[in-house]
Amino acid sequence: MKVLVVGGGGREHALAWKLGQSPRVERVFVAPGNAGTDADAENVDISDSDIPRLIRFAKENDVQMTVIGPEAPLANGVTDAFQEEGLKVFGPSKAAAQLEGSKVFCKNMLRHANVPTADFHVFRDADSAQRFVKDCYEDSARLVVKADGLAAGKGVIVCSQREEVLEAIDRIGRQREFGDAGNQIVIEERLDGEEVSVLAITDGRTILTLPPAQDHKPALDGDRGPNTGGMGAYCPAPILSAETLGWVEEHILVPTVHSMKRSRQPFRGVLYAGLMMTSQGAKVLEYNVRFGDPECQPTLIRLKSDLATVIEATIDGRLEEIGPLEWDPRPAVCVVMASEGYPGSYDRHRPIRGLDEAAQLPDVKVFHAGTATVDGQVVTNGGRVLGITALGATISAAKLQAYTAVKCIRWPGAWCRKDISDKGLRND
Repeated sequence: MKVLVVGGGGREHALAWKLGQSPRVERVFVAPGNAGTDADAENVDISDSDIPRLIRFAKENDVQMTVIGPEAPLANGVTDAFQEEGLKVFGPSKAAAQLEGSKVFCKNMLRHANVPTADFHVFRDADSAQRFVKDCYEDSARLVVKADGLAAGKGVIVCSQREEVLEAIDRIGRQREFGDAGNQIVIEERLDGEEVSVLAITDGRTILTLPPAQDHKPALDGDRGPNTGGMGAYCPAPILSAETLGWVEEHILVPTVHSMKRSRQPFRGVLYAGLMMTSQGAKVLEYNVRFGDPECQPTLIRLKSDLATVIEATIDGRLEEIGPLEWDPRPAVCVVMASEGYPGSYDRHRPIRGLDEAAQLPDVKVFHAGTATVDGQVVTNGGRVLGITALGATISAAKLQAYTAVKCIRWPGAWCRKDISDKGLRND
């Protein structure tokens, strides 16, 4: 079959690479892709937001299955548009994608389904939100302020003082730092503990839970600095035992899928639960409605089952026919190499050297995120540039192999965190 992967980041490179390994897949197209997908698949010069052109390409090129990578096209209804044209597509409907597209929708669904999460309040303007905080909280207000809509993973501000909370409300509601995503504001209690990601593939009835992973959002070592799209991840995360993962399935994933089905917004695709492991147990911080980036990279490098078969069964509502997924027993670590200045402003088109050297290392795969090819040279073309992913007999061995590959690669201003997976070493 021919497969189209929509998106151009590290997650999409991992998806295209893994789908291309299926004996059932003849060609993999990626729209718009990057320098890495151009090497492992076939790039198509169509933006992931141009839904009519994506549909036209799928029809003209006899694409039998389309896999949507990023959240924005899903929130904009790409799945519904493909289905209306009779095309097979992997990803939730626009209605179901509200789980990620609207923090308010998500929190209300969690409350309705009795899924453990932080207490919260919703406001339609900055004035009422600030009034509430001033009336109800002392100076040491430990709260989280969230823009309701999509903000590229940056619309969440964690606060330790009331003044920080008031400033965060001002940034979201008045300064409109995140644009229309700030039309509503969510204020919720700040949960303490360690974060972990649990992803599951579901057709709306059957749930296939993937091994837990752990992302590293802050820019700097020791989880300091501004939040990013993710500076690295590893899988599996030993903080979640098999017993606890079973509890998460029973008390978080199953009630969520059932609640969406009852509300006539059935969820089909990847349900990504961002959890905080608190002293009272696991609580949902947020839901995403697609593979995480960079969690996708260390997860898929471990997957031995045929991803194309799993995705097709999900689209067709036959996921119960798929047995337990087969995994490489070795853990994997992904280290993100970023452009100087990220997550702020950064330069593009810096030549990248050492990619071939890194690729020759055993058990290493260099996934491209923000890259392009200019005059035959791979150059930087984004903030998060590469996801260096490696397998190892232990988390420590996988980390060593990943950073060995990192040392092969260079461009002016390249940087990365040095402590990716160290939390796993503590919990292992």
